[in-house]
Amino acid sequence: MSSRPKTFLSEAEYLELERKAEFKSEYFQGEMFAMSGGTRWHGLIATNLVGELRQQLKGKPCQAYGSDLRVRVSPSRLYTYPDVTVACPELKFADDQQDTLLNPTVIVEILSDSTRGYDRGRKFQYYRTLPSLQEYLTVEQSSTHAEQWTRQPGNQWLLSEFSELDQTIELPSIGCVLKMSEIYDKVEFLPE
Repeated sequence: MSSRPKTFLSEAEYLELERKAEFKSEYFQGEMFAMSGGTRWHGLIATNLVGELRQQLKGKPCQAYGSDLRVRVSPSRLYTYPDVTVACPELKFADDQQDTLLNPTVIVEILSDSTRGYDRGRKFQYYRTLPSLQEYLTVEQSSTHAEQWTRQPGNQWLLSEFSELDQTIELPSIGCVLKMSEIYDKVEFLPE
């Protein structure tokens, strides 16, 4: 039995490769991981979220981004592409390329069967180390359900859950309100 040694990359090597790549990859502690494609519903939910946030942030200083903006989480040495990111001034980037954000205010991840455990567990653990992060939202794509984690004094996090289309999610850190009916607009769930 042969085993191939792992090739570890520095953060600089990862960024050099990633900036030339045709497909996105995440980076964690020296290793690159190719990102898989999303489903139709994942894409629609992401579009709905970015559209709602963009509309509500018009005339305000914060900006909403889709999954093309990379976020660096130090000291875990994680580079990742959240499904939706909101950043507020003063925006800080890793370098002059301004393609790697250091200080997101809100992060949204859309959950799938393959990412649910990681997004709600270890990845959120890493995100919590970002001093700028005030709210973390996870949104299911296979059912109507969202979880909102809001930073509290003393670095505690408050969980709120939403499962009904008539509910709204308030994001006080950026002065926005998301309607569940808008998040899931045109999304059809397959029968179980």
